[in-house]
This record gives sequence, structure tokens and C-alpha cells, in this order.
Amino acid sequence: MKDFGTLEYVMDTYSKNWTWKLTGLRAVTMVARVIPQAWYGEGPDEAIVPDTMQNVQKIKWILDRYPLEIRSKSIWHRKIRHVTVPKKKWTRIEKLRKANPGEQFRGTLLNFQREGLDFLTKSYGNALLADEMGLGKTVQTLAYLATEKQTFPALIVAPLVTLNNWQREIQKFLKKRSRNGRIVGEEHPSSVLIRTGRCQDLGRYNFYIINYDLLYKRLNDLSKLNIRTIVCDEVQHLRSKSTKKYEAVKNLAALESVKYRIGLSGTPIYNRGSEIWPIVDILRPGLLGTFEEFCEYFCYVNEKGKAIVLENKRASLGEELRKHVMLRRKKSDVLKELKEKVRYKEFIDSDINYYYAELEKIWRRLEEEQKIAITPFDKFSSYKRAIQSERQAAGIAKVPHVIEFVKNIMEIEESVVVFCHHKAIHELLHRSLSEYSPSSIIGGQTDKERQVNIDRFQNGETKLMVAGLRAGNLGINLSRARYVIFAELDWSPAIHRQAEDRLHRIGQKNTVFAYYLIGNATLDDHVANVLVDKSYEIDTIMDEKVETFENKEKAELILAQIHDKIATKR
Repeated sequence: MKDFGTLEYVMDTYSKNWTWKLTGLRAVTMVARVIPQAWYGEGPDEAIVPDTMQNVQKIKWILDRYPLEIRSKSIWHRKIRHVTVPKKKWTRIEKLRKANPGEQFRGTLLNFQREGLDFLTKSYGNALLADEMGLGKTVQTLAYLATEKQTFPALIVAPLVTLNNWQREIQKFLKKRSRNGRIVGEEHPSSVLIRTGRCQDLGRYNFYIINYDLLYKRLNDLSKLNIRTIVCDEVQHLRSKSTKKYEAVKNLAALESVKYRIGLSGTPIYNRGSEIWPIVDILRPGLLGTFEEFCEYFCYVNEKGKAIVLENKRASLGEELRKHVMLRRKKSDVLKELKEKVRYKEFIDSDINYYYAELEKIWRRLEEEQKIAITPFDKFSSYKRAIQSERQAAGIAKVPHVIEFVKNIMEIEESVVVFCHHKAIHELLHRSLSEYSPSSIIGGQTDKERQVNIDRFQNGETKLMVAGLRAGNLGINLSRARYVIFAELDWSPAIHRQAEDRLHRIGQKNTVFAYYLIGNATLDDHVANVLVDKSYEIDTIMDEKVETFENKEKAELILAQIHDKIATKR
């Protein structure tokens, strides 16, 4: 096999310490990536690495992938004898039984939820519960906390819009345990919502509930609480290891007092399969190796510098996750009484004259901004603004046809949920469909305003809900409706699935129809193609098989009625 360079034990000229010298372009490139303490040597393609046990281990990792000519063999073999650590053997989670929750739990679990409890128990509370949305991940987690020993105090980290729901679920499903261990059935455990980033004593509670964005600011306060359990709801928020919230969770999870680390998400992968590594490394550090090892084995780097899981490695990655750390059930697998979900792409007309006129303005403005941009960041920002403006223009161009589609589908069915992305589109839809007195979910609402709008819809006071894709895709139940219409598309397939499953969940008695309205000859065409590519990678890893996007036979029956109504009006 070809050698990619050399490895030699040398005295460094400047530091006067013994170091490792590596030569060769590939080897030096890898050193720059995985050993931050290294520096460049005097010759071309030469790197100097301090002689520490940790660095020797990393050099060995490089050697395993890029063979080097070892010029100091006796010293090298003596060194690696001391640093070679046997790979940790991860316990395989075997067949699950229907476990019973502890006496502190108040409520009844479905059979598959009892198996979820058994999974958390057999994984020693360090696991990823990745059931589809609507299968009760929260209640399974609370059942585990009520069953396992010494799980309190617990820290719940969740998106802002779900904090109140967590507090309600704790009060609903858990009984209080007194200091002497006696269960007080009529009371519930103490909990506090942390809503400020100002450092102060948090007091003593069973549950501390905080959103991801405040976590870093309260890290010192939380570190003093002797936390036993960390639950990360919608754990896909930790998919980037370079964020402050990831760093904060990583630090908390490493505390000596923390014994249980549970991640919850029906969509732990948002865009790319490599996003699973940071999540797993918090729940079970080392299971997937270092990030470099993970990428080397499972991924390739695309033209944008993003790590994409290789097509022939996706199934094996999914198997590794399910074997050791992840439980994933789909509604079709465990809720036989729950009707199916049908997706359909519907191409609709757009105001092309308006769209292209706006497009010309957008790109003219982009050209001007690019000319005066001083830094690469300035150029990047102006380009991002142009794309965002084009997305909004595509949405506005098809609004009249979206409104017509919504009005006609409402004549067929009782209740409808319409999702959009931009506030301008939300306002247009809300105003144009005011005859239906729609409920509204949009960013910036208070918890009370949001809940009032949800209750109006769920109680049947209105038949129409207009919701923001990012504001209305988490923490709410809209199972009164069976039709969901996407007036705009998001770049992430996970966002759409979360939105669909506000309807398709426990309590839904009808087939859910999801219609994706794609404006002809607009940016929608490109976004739709991106969604399909991302969905293919995600499905192969998470579910062993690719989920089909369309079920034309059923959806077209509804569309035929809509088109007939539209035709008769012209």
C-alpha cells in the first residue's frame, strides 16, 4: 500500500522538546483538522505535533487511514502500547417487554409506550427516543423518571413554545414523592420555568424547565443544582456542535452528578445525516467515534463543504443507532387504529408577471450590494437576503390561487390548517380568508394568545387555522382537522413532517391529507427537489426504507372535486 508521508520522533528546534514530525500533504492536512496543538514545520508539507498521549492516539488514528513510513519504529511502538485503549463494547438493546411504570406515575400507558419505558430502562436512561410525532414521547419520558431510582432533580431543555406544556404534563402525569419516600397522590412534583438569562439562585425544585437559547447564560447556576437527569426535547436543536447551546448541554451532561441523558425528537435529522453525530455524542459519548472518525467512515464532503452520509452507509448507520441508542416507531407500526397520512404535490398557477418583475428588482439590488460589499460576509449576507426575498415573492405570486384552493377544500371538509413561512403571506391569507374567522399561530405571540387560538380551533369555534411553519410545528395538537395545506415550502423536510403531525397523532380518527402547493415556474420547483433529496437520506437512516411522497389514488379524489368546483366558477 502506498505511503502518504513519514512519521519521525525528533527534537523540535524552537521548543527544545521531543515531538512527532509528520510529512506529506494528506497527513499534514489531517493533522491540521484533528490536532489543534500542532504547528507547521520548516519544510513543505511538514507538521510538528507535541508528544502527548492524546496526540499519539490521534496520530495513530491518522495512520490507520493514511499509512506513513515510520522512521522511529521502536519509540512509536513503545508509545502506542501506553495509549491504545480498547474500544468500548456497547450493550445491544434486545427485545423489549411491556414494562409497568412506578407508583409515582399517574396515568395509563399504551402497550408500545410501555415498551418505550422498557427501552429507556435497558439503555440506562442514556438514549434517543425518536418515535414519530404524536406518539407520546413526553409521557414515556415522565414514566421513566417516575420508575428509575434517583432521577431528580431533572433538567428539561426544550423550545420556548413547549415549556408550559412540559409543566402541564408533569402536573398531569406525576405524583409528588415526599422526602421520606412517601407518595402524595393529590400533589405533583415541584417545577420552575426559567425565563430570564440573569444569573441568580434558582432554588430547589424537582424539575427545572428552560429553553435552549437561555441555557448558556444560566450554565453556572444550573451547574450548582446537582442535576441527575437531563432531557433534551426536540433534540435536533443540538445538531450543530459549534453553537453555544450545544456547548452548554455538553458541559452539563458531563457533570459527575448527571446519570441520565435522554434526547427526544421525531425528526432528529433536519437536513443531513451527519447531524446525528453531535446528538449521539451527548447521549452516549464515543458510540460513533470522534466526529472525524464518523465522517471518515460514513460520509463524503459535498461541493458546499457539508458532510453527507454515503448512500451505501445509510442503512448501516441506522442499524447502529437502533442497536445501541435509538428507539424509533412510526404511527403506522404501533397505532393500527390510526388512519394513514397521504401526501400530494399540487402544482398551482402563479402570477408570473408579478414574480418576474420582483425577481428583476431583487437581483438588481443584489448586484448593487455585491459591488459595494467590503468583506466576504457582506457578500454572503446580501446573497442570503436575495434568496429570502425571492422565496417571499414566490409565495405572494401564488397567494390568490392558494386562497382559491383553501376556499374550495373547505367546502368539502369541516376543518383545515394552512401553513406558511413569511409573515407577509400569513397576513395576506388571514385577511383574505377573514370570512372564516381563522385562528392564528405566528411568531411573537404570548403563550396565552397562542393557547387561545389553539383552543378556538380545537373546540370548533372556527374551521380554519393559519399557522407559521416554524411557529406552529411544535408543541400543539390540531387533530380536529384532517386537511393540512402548505402554502409555502421550507428547506427542511423535518419542518413539514412536524407540521403534518400536529394533525396526524393520537386522537385523530380520519386519514390526514397533506397538500403541498407548488407555484409553477417559481423557486418552489427547486425547493421541492431539494426536499426530495434530503428526505431520501433521512428516511434511509431513520426508517430503513424510503417513505413515498405521494398517494395519488386517494388524494386525487379530493383534488378532482376541488378542480371541478374551480372550473364551474370560471
